Amino acid sequence: MFTSEHEFDATVVTLIDEDEAVEDVTITLFDDGARLEQLDPRTGRVQVIALTTAQLRDLAAALDLPEGSYRRAED
Repeated sequence: MFTSEHEFDATVVTLIDEDEAVEDVTITLFDDGARLEQLDPRTGRVQVIALTTAQLRDLAAALDLPEGSYRRAED
């Protein structure tokens, strides 16, 4: 399950684990990249990962490829 909200400067998607095996993940998408956040229940702190738009394109491409090492052609 997920939610999607469109804010002034970003789109916020929250991935919800309905089985509650892991904490929800919030992805905030900006023009120049994305920020992923997830609460670490052991420490009570939110862990943050920042991705550039190039990294997001690589991730999207990786979802459809077999194992291996790849380099995207320049746009």
